[in-house]
Amino acid sequence: MHIGILMTNTDESDFAQQHPKDGEKWTGLLSPKRPDWRFTTYAVKDGEFPKSESLCDGWVVTGSPASVHDDAPWIADLLELITRINAARIPMMGACFGHQAIALALGGRVEENPNGWVFGSVEMETTTPTPWTEVKRFWQYGAHIEQVTKLPIDARVIMRHDDCPIGGFAIGDHVFTTQNHPEMSGDFIAALIEELADEKPDAVIARARASLPLSADNGMFADWIIRFFELERAAA
Repeated sequence: MHIGILMTNTDESDFAQQHPKDGEKWTGLLSPKRPDWRFTTYAVKDGEFPKSESLCDGWVVTGSPASVHDDAPWIADLLELITRINAARIPMMGACFGHQAIALALGGRVEENPNGWVFGSVEMETTTPTPWTEVKRFWQYGAHIEQVTKLPIDARVIMRHDDCPIGGFAIGDHVFTTQNHPEMSGDFIAALIEELADEKPDAVIARARASLPLSADNGMFADWIIRFFELERAAA
């Protein structure tokens, strides 16, 4: 299995340099469970795009502090690539910004959360079973103020939480998304909270710090991602 990671993280701060890049985070999440898989990272935020959507068996669109509404050429190019991947029915997984970019590219809408920032560990529930997920409650690390407010064409909600009704969606059996960050470790989210402590409202930071003992079910979610990519799919 060859997975292409479309890295959208635009953070070039000293903090970012001290931590693994997003491509390494995703490889670190999945490769221990599938050491035979191959990963290629494309820094799309720097204009580095694959020559063809068919170069990989599956794609991951990562998170980013950027907004999908930013006027940056690479975002328009990414949305166009997403439409091609979807049209070819190549398995595509999106997280946070990636979840929003897939929605926007395919006819959905992304807006600011009226309740403000979601930050720290959040309790999710799967609402509709898929061949790769189970119906249950679980925990993920979140870090977002924008979210999907209208599903893209042919999509169905598969997970939610109280501050994010469209916490993840699926299209057919080839698109799988989450608004949250399965690639973030507990140490990383704790460091990120402190890094942003002076930038975000005090109440947001207090809630995020208080949520950390709840942790996140990253291992379980990694199993779901692996099942998604390994799913037996009918030929298009």
